[in-house]
Amino acid sequence: MNLGCPYGTHRVINPKGVFPQPAQSIDNDFSTLYDNEILIDVEVLNIDSASFTQIKTQAEGDSEKIGQIILETITQRGKQHNPVTGSGGMLIGKVKAIGSALHNRDLKVGDRIATLVSLSLTPLRIDKILAVHKDIDQVEVQGEAILFESGIYAKLPADMPQKLALAVLDVAGAPAQTAKIVKPGDTVVVIGGGGKSGLLCLHEACKRAGVTGKVIGISHSKAGVQRMRDSGLPVIPLQGDARDALWVLKEIERLTEGKLADLTLNMVNIPHTELGSILATKNKGTVYFFSMATSFTAAALGAEGIGKDVTMLVGNGYTEGHSEIALAIMRENPRLREIYESTYA
Repeated sequence: MNLGCPYGTHRVINPKGVFPQPAQSIDNDFSTLYDNEILIDVEVLNIDSASFTQIKTQAEGDSEKIGQIILETITQRGKQHNPVTGSGGMLIGKVKAIGSALHNRDLKVGDRIATLVSLSLTPLRIDKILAVHKDIDQVEVQGEAILFESGIYAKLPADMPQKLALAVLDVAGAPAQTAKIVKPGDTVVVIGGGGKSGLLCLHEACKRAGVTGKVIGISHSKAGVQRMRDSGLPVIPLQGDARDALWVLKEIERLTEGKLADLTLNMVNIPHTELGSILATKNKGTVYFFSMATSFTAAALGAEGIGKDVTMLVGNGYTEGHSEIALAIMRENPRLREIYESTYA
């Protein structure tokens, strides 16, 4: 058999010896398929929020320039690995070929799947960009990609539109991690609560904290606050700039009678919100940084600088059952599904 490394190191061009995600460039020539690779006809790229925000700013909002920047990155790196944010996104496509070593999987040619691993490590070739959807961070394309043996994926559900499923699965790790770490009676703060990942986390936080808990959502925009209100969730919405750490502290002190949060979830797509997240959290509490805009240096040194003893978790896009948990939210909360369909899909 012609087997590559299960983790994809056989496609790394530069530098040798590293894994595909930190690599500067990987091989996106798919004329030869390894027996433990899956070839995908790519239909839609869902660029992660931090990356798309950066690209959109660089392109001054011009859709054609956004497409050019994405193509240049893929040409140079063999993958959609934003050189500024270091992040990628995910994709939807149809299975085109399955390596002979992987035929025992519950997958067949023609299945439409969403990859649940980052585009920053996925070998990708784009032949044509068909459309750029600036408001939902999605790009319709013609091209191909490879999923390695270790790569995870989800078959698209039959009970919801493709773009809705993609928007939900793109951030599936966040609500699933929330479901694991929120305990009954917790006070939870979600920074970026009116956004794509934040809304799902609000749902899980309210569900897990229960009637004895308290859930507070922060959004910088009126639209985000309105989405929180429209969700039907028992959330206390706040509008403000989470980069203003002292404002965050004062508001959370006010709403918790000085007790602060047991758990703070950071879901924003901009930098410099680390200290606000830490200040919102009580000593011995937990801060979960899901945002790819997070500076973990700023978080670690910021906590040290203010003498705050908190547990800080790195956002992991994967946890067991994450796709099932995220998609179930759309079935459990019709009002939240309406928001997703009108805003992100």
